[in-house]
Amino acid sequence: MKEAIFANGCFWCTEAVFQLVEGITMVESGYIGGAVDNPTYNQVCSGTTGHAEGIKITYDESKISYGELLEIFWNTHDPTTLNRQGNDIGTQYRSAIFYANEEEKKIAEDYMQALTDKNTFGKPIVTTLEPQTTWYPAEQYHQNYYNDNKAASYCQFVVRPKVEKFKQLFPQRVVSNS
Repeated sequence: MKEAIFANGCFWCTEAVFQLVEGITMVESGYIGGAVDNPTYNQVCSGTTGHAEGIKITYDESKISYGELLEIFWNTHDPTTLNRQGNDIGTQYRSAIFYANEEEKKIAEDYMQALTDKNTFGKPIVTTLEPQTTWYPAEQYHQNYYNDNKAASYCQFVVRPKVEKFKQLFPQRVVSNS
C-alpha cells in the first residue's frame, strides 16, 4: 500500500470523493503544512497555524496509480483559486500536493505543466507542491463526515455536488458498492 496527501479545499468534500475511488483503501482527514504541533480544527480554521485541511489516502498501486489520483485531484476542485474553494476562504483551503519523494514531485510537476500548456482551466494554476511534513489526523467527528451527515445542509449543497461530479467524470473509477 502507498500513501498520498492532497489538500484541495474542505476535507469533508475531498474525503467524500476519494472514499468512492476504486483502489483506495482508506481516506483520513487531517492537517498538514503548518507550524503548530497537534493543531485543533479551531486553530487551523483561524488561519494562523499555516496548516491546510488535507486528506491522506492509502491506495493499492496495483489498482490505481499516483498519476490517476492526481487526475481525480485536478478534476474535483478549482486549482486556480488562491486559498479558496467556493465559500471556504483561507490558507487552510489552499490547493496543494504534499509529495513524499522526488518521484511524486516530478509526476505532479509534469502533470501541472501539461495542464498549464493546454490552458485546461483558462486561468493560471495556483496549486502548490510542498514536501510532506508532519501529518495530524483531524478530530474524530471530521472522519467519514459526509457519510455520517448526508442530511446536513453543507453536505447537501456543497459536498454532494462534488461527489456527483466525480461519479459523472470518473464512472469507471467508482467503487462498485457505492
